[in-house]
Amino acid sequence: MPAHELQKLILKKEIKILEIANSYLSAIEIAQKKLNAYIRIENDNIIKTAKLLDNMLSNQSKLKDFFGIPIAIKDNICTKDITTTCASKILSNYIPVYNATVIERLNIQSYILTGKANMDEFAMGSSNETSHFGPVRNPWDFERIPGGSSGGSAVVIASMEAPASLGSDTGGSIRQPASLCGVVGLKPTYGRVSRYGLIAFGSSLDQIGPITRNVEDCAFLLEELAGYDEKDSTSLPVDVPKYTSFLTGNIKGFKLGVPKEYFIEGMEEGVTKSIKSAIEVFKSLGAEIVEISLPHTDYGIAVYYLVATAEASSNLARYDGVKYGFRVEGVKDLKEMYIKTKKEGFGEEVKRRIMLGTFSLASGYYDAYYNKASKVRTLIKKDFELAFQKVNAIICPTSPTTAFKLGEKTGDPIKMYLSDVFTINVNLAGIPAISIPCGFDEKNLPVGIQIMGNYLQEAEILNIAYAYEKAIGGFKFSPFI
Repeated sequence: MPAHELQKLILKKEIKILEIANSYLSAIEIAQKKLNAYIRIENDNIIKTAKLLDNMLSNQSKLKDFFGIPIAIKDNICTKDITTTCASKILSNYIPVYNATVIERLNIQSYILTGKANMDEFAMGSSNETSHFGPVRNPWDFERIPGGSSGGSAVVIASMEAPASLGSDTGGSIRQPASLCGVVGLKPTYGRVSRYGLIAFGSSLDQIGPITRNVEDCAFLLEELAGYDEKDSTSLPVDVPKYTSFLTGNIKGFKLGVPKEYFIEGMEEGVTKSIKSAIEVFKSLGAEIVEISLPHTDYGIAVYYLVATAEASSNLARYDGVKYGFRVEGVKDLKEMYIKTKKEGFGEEVKRRIMLGTFSLASGYYDAYYNKASKVRTLIKKDFELAFQKVNAIICPTSPTTAFKLGEKTGDPIKMYLSDVFTINVNLAGIPAISIPCGFDEKNLPVGIQIMGNYLQEAEILNIAYAYEKAIGGFKFSPFI
C-alpha cells in the first residue's frame, strides 16, 4: 500500500501506526538477509516512535502527509546521533551532531526513520557494489545489481521494506536504480531541495530526491522536501507549488520530445521495445511526439567525469583522520597518518576518482581538462534550453540496459561509467527528471523511462508520469513480495 493510502487509514483510525511499524520490521528482517539494503536498521526507535505517534493520534484532527509513515534515508544524509557512514570505512564511526535540512522537514511531518540505506561508497558508483558494507542485491534477481549509488534506497521500496525513501542524485543515482528496481525516482531541479547535511560528492551536481512506489507519493514527498533553506547557499528562493494538485492525468496536446541521440547502438532490445511501447501510450493519451536533437549528448560522459571527480577531489580532502572518522594507529608522524588513513579508509573506486580529479585540477592540466569541460557543460545546458522552446518535456530511456549481474562490470570502470549515459546530462544542466517503470525485458527485469523537464518544472513531469501510470493501471511490484 502506498504511503498516501496508509495515511488515510491512520487518519480514519482503521490501523495503528504500531501495526504498520511491526509489518515493516518483519519485512526488513526477511529482506535484509537476502538483499542487504540497509546499513543500519532503527529497530528500537521504530517501535518507540510508533507508540508515541499512536498516543498523539487521539488529539489529531488533521495529519501531516507523512505522519507515522516509515521512510528510509540514504546513508550520506546526516541524521543527528545516528551513524552516517557514506558506506565508507573512513566514516564508519561518524555520528553527526546535527540533522540535514530534509531530515528536519521530515521530523516536522512526524515520520518514522526505518534506517540508513546502503549505497555506493561516497555515492560513487552505478551498481551499489562499492559499499564497504557489501553489495546490495536486486529483488527481481538476487544475482543482479540494483543500480547505484542509491541502490539501497530503491531496493527498500521494491522489496516493501519502506513505502518511501530518500536518495541523492549526482549523475543518475536516484533514477538509474529506480529504473533497474521498477520503482519511481525523481531528481529535482538543482537547488529545489536543500543540500545542507548531504555529505558532498560533486557539489554542483548533487541533489536529494524521493523514491516511492507510485507518482502520487513522489509528489507528496517532494512537497515536504522542497523549499528555500538559508543554510544552503545554492538553495533557490522560490515558492513551492502543491505538486499533488497538478496530478490531473491530462496531457492532451503536450509536446514530448524524443532525442535521437538517446537511442544508441548497444542499447538492449528489451529496453528499446519497452520505450517504444511507452511512447505509444503517450500518443494514446493525446500527446504529440516530436523528434528532437541534443547535439552535445555524446560529450556528457567525459564532461561529467571531469567535473564530478574534480569536485570529489576537493570535497574528500577533509577525510584525513584528524577531525573525525577512521584513523590508523601506530604511525610515526603526521604524514604517514594521512597516507595510511586515506589508503585504508577509502575504497578503490573512491581513490580512482580522487586521483582523476586531482590530476584534472593540477597546474598545467586545469585549462586542458576541467576548464574545457566546464565550457562544454554550458553547451549541454543550452541544448536543453533550445529543446524546451519546442517541447513540454523530453522522454527517453533511463538506462541503456536492465540490471546486469554482480561483478560483471567491476573490472572495467569505463563500462560501468557508461551505465549513466542517459542520466548525467540532466545533472550537468541542473534540470529535473523522473524515472518511472515502463515494462520488462525478456528476463522479466524492469525497464524505466525517463521524463526530463524544464527548469523548476517538476509539476509538469510529475503529471506526465502520473498520466502514464494511470493509463497502464499502475506499476507491477517485485516478485520478492
